[in-house]
Amino acid sequence: MHVPDGFINAPVSAVAGVAAVGAVAVALRGARRELDERTAPLAGLVAAFIFAVQMLNFPVAAGTSGHLLGGALAAILVGPYTGVLCVSVVLLMQGVLFADGGLTALGVNITVMAVVTTVVAYAVFRGLAKALPRGRRSLTAAAFTAALLSVPAAAAAFTLIYAIGGTTDVPIGKVATAMIGVHVLIGIGEAAITALTVGAVVAVRPDLVHGARGLTAPLKLRVGGDLVDAPAAQEPAPAPVRSHRKLWAAGLVTSLVLAGFVSFYASTNPDGLEKVAHDKGIDQKEEEHAASDSPLADYGVKDITNTRLSGGLAGVIGVGVTVVAGTGVFWAVRRRRAQDTDPAGTAAVTEPAESA
Repeated sequence: MHVPDGFINAPVSAVAGVAAVGAVAVALRGARRELDERTAPLAGLVAAFIFAVQMLNFPVAAGTSGHLLGGALAAILVGPYTGVLCVSVVLLMQGVLFADGGLTALGVNITVMAVVTTVVAYAVFRGLAKALPRGRRSLTAAAFTAALLSVPAAAAAFTLIYAIGGTTDVPIGKVATAMIGVHVLIGIGEAAITALTVGAVVAVRPDLVHGARGLTAPLKLRVGGDLVDAPAAQEPAPAPVRSHRKLWAAGLVTSLVLAGFVSFYASTNPDGLEKVAHDKGIDQKEEEHAASDSPLADYGVKDITNTRLSGGLAGVIGVGVTVVAGTGVFWAVRRRRAQDTDPAGTAAVTEPAESA
């Protein structure tokens, strides 16, 4: 659903850009509360994984394909604020390096694909997680439903923006019907990928999944025939750092394999937005991408004639750049949180004395 340049007029694109900057600023502040020394590296990995899976277009119907948007997955794994940043990092890398998604439309893409999907998905997820019985199955079901609904919500948001600032005169009702209809189908794929990924991480390290916090049943002990909550000291200790590193390494290897090898077998059919744009005529004023001469444009390495090698190498480079950029951003946010909490490094010592 990457919106290219020329779909939305300049004034509305500018407003969307301002809205996106505001949303990212809010996300940066909120992410300080979500990130710690364990989840900051995981957030960078989530961004790289989303980049990799977005290269895997899957067929849906009538010559149309779809790919993961990633807002739901990111929000559930690392939190809604950090999730917005994860998808924004991916969109920035794709737009600048791979000529995927217009540069003047970057604000539109962040608003639709990062903000709307994350907010809708996390709201649905939290509501279901509280209503359903606690447990891994309920968590996975909530993730599936949240992801499923987030995709047509993003399609509806794009349709609204196009109704305000579209560059062609087409019946907006037909655009809305086509966009939401095809993205409901794409949402099924998004839901399956999200549920499988969340379920896999929860099975290994539930303590690292933001959406799983507080959702597991408390440990019970039988005392005198009655079940009581176990004391905090008897709860299992957090997994060691070594296990966290193994999860990070496994996730990175998976992302590299998906982007570098599996992506060659992705569907070549146009994605949902491309298909609707062509069928309804909203692509009549599409502009050439400003980064079309990038050495990685269209997910291939310039001057490498072997298609498989070119695409695979571009995918590996994309994963590497995204994980480095994402991890750098999230570590910076984490360090800022530590500075805000204890700017002089002495709060832990001085505060008790002041209160006394």
